[in-house]
Amino acid sequence: MQSKLLSIAVVLCTFLLIAATPDGYAPGSKATDFKLKNVDGKMVSLADYKDAKGFIVTFTCNHCPFAKAYEDRIIALHNKYAPKGYPVVAINPNDKTIAPEDSYEGMIERAKEKKFPFAYLYDEGQEIAKAYGATRTPHMYVLKKEGNELVVKYIGAIDDNSDDASLVTKKYLENALDEIISGKEVTTSTTKAIGCTIKWKGTN
Repeated sequence: MQSKLLSIAVVLCTFLLIAATPDGYAPGSKATDFKLKNVDGKMVSLADYKDAKGFIVTFTCNHCPFAKAYEDRIIALHNKYAPKGYPVVAINPNDKTIAPEDSYEGMIERAKEKKFPFAYLYDEGQEIAKAYGATRTPHMYVLKKEGNELVVKYIGAIDDNSDDASLVTKKYLENALDEIISGKEVTTSTTKAIGCTIKWKGTN
């Protein structure tokens, strides 16, 4: 009886580790899909990317200096990894009443200005940011398709220098992607996201 109870406990603990927690996803979690409005006015979901092997999901915005500093690097990530099956999908979760620059209209302007080659989606209700557990802009998540599921493989920062791309010594996200593509386990699956705090509704 005790061994049976122990087995049940192990199964429950394993489920809790891979499921979305109140704090969001962890490496090994199974991410749910979403449908959000893109800057072109169309609704976009991850299921729309039929040929994708996974995704680089970034929570970002228009006004944050950290988000701006990383824009060119995020564009470069998309250009490098989208052809390998891992496109960038950018999501703005900020409340526009707290950060007016992060309005949907501001997103359209920013996407045109920077010529974003990827979808830039508006999480107006902030449900997706909460589900993921995102806290910063930018906050990066690498998902890999495994059968019909999207499994979280990496969470955190792009690299170790938000100020100057030329001084980067550790490319956390690229290293994780290269390991995934090579069929290896991700050596460093979490790092601390560096950026502005997400502007949540009702907190101003």
